[in-house]
Amino acid sequence: SSRASEMLKEDMEARGPAKVADVEKAQQNILKVCRKLEEEGRIVISGAGEALV
Repeated sequence: SSRASEMLKEDMEARGPAKVADVEKAQQNILKVCRKLEEEGRIVISGAGEALV
């Protein structure tokens, strides 16, 4: 929703810059959760630009 988007923007602005190491750790955690959800069959992750037959 637009309200949720606005709240996220406000939170990000209030936090200020993030350390690269913290960002990379958060990205790895997101990937871990996504892979687990895919293994459980709860989501489908398709390869970007990957050829399908």
